[in-house]
Amino acid sequence: MYRVFALLGLSLCLAGASTAHAATADDLSLDTITMRPSLSPGQHSGEMAMTLPPAADIAEALGAGPATRQALGPKVMVRVDISLQTMTVLVRGKVAHVWKVSTARRGYITPTGFWTPYRMHTMWHSRKYDNAPMPNSIFFHEGYAIHATPYVKRLGKPASHGCVRLHPDNAKTLFALVRDYGRAAVRVSIEP
Repeated sequence: MYRVFALLGLSLCLAGASTAHAATADDLSLDTITMRPSLSPGQHSGEMAMTLPPAADIAEALGAGPATRQALGPKVMVRVDISLQTMTVLVRGKVAHVWKVSTARRGYITPTGFWTPYRMHTMWHSRKYDNAPMPNSIFFHEGYAIHATPYVKRLGKPASHGCVRLHPDNAKTLFALVRDYGRAAVRVSIEP
């Protein structure tokens, strides 16, 4: 099944490469793409299969420009660095904003990983924490959200129950950005 999707991705890359520059049929050579050995799932142990590299690597090997590689990723990337208590927002691969945040204080956790936002509310009230207001909420994992906080003096330090808190102006800007691009075009990355 993976090979089918990989080949489909390859055909999309080939199409992208042919439109990225005026490529001829001779330019689009698969000889430059290195297959990668991997264990085939469900096969006998020790049996190897050859798989294609990620689509971005294929696009680059075929001479596709940065525009083609960028089209493969999210349009908006929201990166939260827990150790630095910062959020970096990239729009179409370029840094658009860097803001202070507050993540989980001692005794609580902010989950780490990658997500696509699944729900947004201009105003939400926490059912778990005394109906606390959560303006401009962008929910990314279970009940965890990025939202505005009135406690702006605490930004830059862990202070939340696990959500990612932002200055109200920054939360409004991020909310509008996600709404404009659509949740499906956004990825949230939280790193320890």
